[in-house]
This record gives sequence, structure tokens and C-alpha cells, in this order.
Amino acid sequence: MGSLLLAGGMSSRMGIDKALIEINGKSCISRVVSSLHLAGLAPIIISISDIILIKKYQRLLDPSIEVKWVVDTKKYAGPIESIIENLENIGSKYEYIQLATVDVPWITEHFFKNLKHLIRDGDDLIIPTDGERMHPLLSLIKPQKILKKLADGDRRPLNIQFSELKHSTFFENKDILKNINNPHDLI
Repeated sequence: MGSLLLAGGMSSRMGIDKALIEINGKSCISRVVSSLHLAGLAPIIISISDIILIKKYQRLLDPSIEVKWVVDTKKYAGPIESIIENLENIGSKYEYIQLATVDVPWITEHFFKNLKHLIRDGDDLIIPTDGERMHPLLSLIKPQKILKKLADGDRRPLNIQFSELKHSTFFENKDILKNINNPHDLI
């Protein structure tokens, strides 16, 4: 089981690269990578928008963590395009892939471990929710099922597309799932 960390966004609403924002002295990207690693979700494939970001991000990560860098061919095309491209490259190598984004600095290894243990046989994915909204970019997915669903050109929101597949939901505290999109999200 591996993981796909989406780190190729523009961070336009935040105004600065969200991957570099520090929470309690540790960058967002290093916090999420550490949680994925501690949950046993290696290799961690990190999808970025530009090759120049590798050195910048790599300096922030524990060098003992297995990371594979990939550059999106369609820069800033959005998460759906990045997921499709990366799942095409992954092929059938993994039964499950954990999705993650760099803008969830409070995510924990326990969250990821819970998804691994709670996905049911026959499910295409398990979708986290805080009870108010779904968090599809933190889903544990079967790559081939998701690729088949997304590759047909449908660009409706992921929460709608994912909910049309056979899935389970996992309820998690809002504070763990909180993402940062604007400067006020850091308060």
C-alpha cells in the first residue's frame, strides 16, 4: 500500500506555498509526509507542479523516508488531473493508495491507520467525513476503480464522483481534517 501526496497547487488563496507553512516549527509538507510514513504508507509519491520544488521540499523532509517525486505534466490543472495522471503511472502496482494533500497539517498517522483497518472488502474506497462535509482528497482508494471512474472526463466534484462508487465513510474530528486555504485558517 502506497500513498499519493498532492503538492502541485498554486496556493493562490493562501498567497504563499502551503507546503512551506510552518505549524509548531514544522512545515506542512513534512507534517503530512511524517504521518503517512508512520502509518506505513510508503512509498510516498509526491506530485508537484515544477521540478525546481524538489530541492526546496526535500530539505524539509526526513531523508530516511522513502519518497518518489513526480511532476504533473499539466501544471496547475487541479487535483483530478493529477490523480488521473499518477494513477495511470501507478497502474496495478498497489491494491490501495492513500490520497493526501499538503494543506492538512493536523492529520495524524492514526487517521491513516484507521482508514487502512476500516476499509471493507468490496469497497472501492473509504471517504473521510467530519459529519458536515466529505474530504475526498484524504480517501483511501483502489487505484484501478478510481482511475476508471475519473478517466471518463467527468469533472464534477470528487465528493460526488466518489460517492457514486462502492464506498464506506469514516468519521473523524474536524480539527484533524482541517485544511488551510486562507491565512485566517491558521488562526
